[in-house]
Amino acid sequence: MQEFDYVIVGGGSAGCVVASRLSEDPHVRVCLLEAGGTGRGALVRVPLGMVLTVPAPFINWGFKSVPQRELNGRRLYQPRGRVLGGSSAINAMIYTRGHAADYDAWAAAGNPGWSWAEVLPYFKRAEANARLRDEYHGADGPLPVSDSFTDNPMHQVFLDAAQQAGFAIAPDFNGARQEGVGVYQVTQRAGERWSAARAYLEPHLSRPNLAVLTGARARRVLFSGRRATGIEYRRGGQVETAGACAEVILSAGTFQSPQLLLLSGIGDGEALRHHGIEVRQHLPGVGANLQDHLDYTLIHRARSLDLIGASPRGMARFLREIRRYRRERRGMLASNVAEAGGFLRTDATLPRPDVQLHFCVAVVHRHGRTLQHLWHGYSLHVCVLRPHSRGRVTLANAAPETAPLIDPAYLSDPRDLDVMVLGFRLARRILEAPAFTPYRTQELFSAGAESDADIRTLIRARAETIYHPVGSCRMGGDHDAVVDATLRVRGVENLRVVDASIMPTLIGGNTHAPAVMIAEKAADFIRQPSEAG
Repeated sequence: MQEFDYVIVGGGSAGCVVASRLSEDPHVRVCLLEAGGTGRGALVRVPLGMVLTVPAPFINWGFKSVPQRELNGRRLYQPRGRVLGGSSAINAMIYTRGHAADYDAWAAAGNPGWSWAEVLPYFKRAEANARLRDEYHGADGPLPVSDSFTDNPMHQVFLDAAQQAGFAIAPDFNGARQEGVGVYQVTQRAGERWSAARAYLEPHLSRPNLAVLTGARARRVLFSGRRATGIEYRRGGQVETAGACAEVILSAGTFQSPQLLLLSGIGDGEALRHHGIEVRQHLPGVGANLQDHLDYTLIHRARSLDLIGASPRGMARFLREIRRYRRERRGMLASNVAEAGGFLRTDATLPRPDVQLHFCVAVVHRHGRTLQHLWHGYSLHVCVLRPHSRGRVTLANAAPETAPLIDPAYLSDPRDLDVMVLGFRLARRILEAPAFTPYRTQELFSAGAESDADIRTLIRARAETIYHPVGSCRMGGDHDAVVDATLRVRGVENLRVVDASIMPTLIGGNTHAPAVMIAEKAADFIRQPSEAG
């Protein structure tokens, strides 16, 4: 057994941050365990590489949900990064934080220290924004945030169409007002992806007190009585252990942090006994409260070589773009595909936006796993920001190598489908605006769907995740909460969960930036509890 002060499981958006921050103290020994590889290849660093890493399983866990009753029994693909950087190494690099009221709601629900005013300093601490300089943004943090490097004229087409449809421009989704349409800022620097690993971990790998073990798959938390003492993991065919004198920190993500707790005997006692697992702490909330952004995509084939596609002229353009990227680090290869979007209200009386749009400069269908992805076209995603549906992560069996059972229970609350129908109509209104007339040629999948019944049928047949699962190790002070407001697992000692699974409710936006914020705040809980609120 190797001994450390802190053992962190999962080198993703949160785990890299915690490992980096804790190892700033040269007197503590930190170990980070990551099941995947280093994430330093071109497919990670070149932004457009995501079109290969999302559909493919080689640096991606490639999970699937259980059959979804409200989606015609379909099993939905659930990509998660399996590499240092985690899903920040394969995501669309969009930097959004959610709405201020989301965090105020966390605090009001019994989580002191998590209001917007209290989390904003951690967002700013993390951020190195290349352009924005105001009270909402940081300039000196580890995580680069910049404007798009693609120079794509379709941005303006989308913005013009949205304005023609009656929607305002939002100059900064993370500023004073989230509502409106705009071009997303991205976690890039000089046209390259900056994952959490590249931002927080790679500059500090030479620290003698930081051990980063890749290819190390955690199997369970080790205990002495009620005190967590380390992690059992498999690496290179061997089962090994890493001891933790101070704390074990689970940052394995919304699907695998609860799985590790369950494998370690923390969860619903009856379910654990069913799998032959000794119950260490009866905590029925482990794996519950799963939430995700279900998303419908409206797709048009279109005329424009600015839209990614594999026609003969499109391939010639792509070869020129490769040469341009090598020279300038700009253009099509710097694309995050979902380059623009917005936050809109489906009802003018709502206090904040309830749907989000992602405008893609490509045909995006079934996560890019079909030949239709090669056509020239554009796509407009719409998702319900604060779903009422709640699902659960459970064990398939007691074998650590077996994927967990993932049941997001999409649309199990009928209110979510009602909002998605309204969001579909808003998105279509933008795509039907005059600005798109010179480009559109064919509406795919949804042409002719006009009635609410038609739209509901389309959603049930074609809706997919847009990759924002949270909530399965919920933070709170009630009986069903998994962690307290300092992210300690209830009922045991020296064990925390630090990742998006602790969110009580899904925030109104993309989840990478909030996961980084959670980890920044958690590092202060661990190092300086009196200063972390």
